Amino acid sequence: MSKKEIRKELKVSAIENGTVIDHIPSHNVFQVIRILNLTDYPNQLLIGTNLESQKMGKKGIIKVSNKFFEPQEINKIALVAPTATLIVIHDFNVTEKKQVKIPNQVEKIVKCFNPNCITNNEEMETRFTVIDKRELKLRCRYCEKITAKDDMVFF
Repeated sequence: MSKKEIRKELKVSAIENGTVIDHIPSHNVFQVIRILNLTDYPNQLLIGTNLESQKMGKKGIIKVSNKFFEPQEINKIALVAPTATLIVIHDFNVTEKKQVKIPNQVEKIVKCFNPNCITNNEEMETRFTVIDKRELKLRCRYCEKITAKDDMVFF
């Protein structure tokens, strides 16, 4: 192969049906996989990290065949990767493309940072108000303690 014929890109097959999570900060790709419980996903799962991006410098991407995310899962993505874009694919065509948004309320997906909170000691679902979307801080509805981004534990 001459230098002119060397391929500079690797083409990845398109997915027929499913969701593409694009514009993930590279350092958050594997956290997104973990919080969405995709580590043992039985269908095709394509992962790219440290990819060139004009918008972000470096980015990550996850293509998930035959999976369409529920609102709770989308909220998890938004908390971990607020720059992410979701692209829904049906029959190889893009049917929806949207930017994830950090919600005002977070329910049932994050554990309260306070070990003495009632939600950590009884069968209760967690509920938080997002008080800072830029630095990502959540206030527990029950104990009023603040859970910061670095302290978040997902269910």
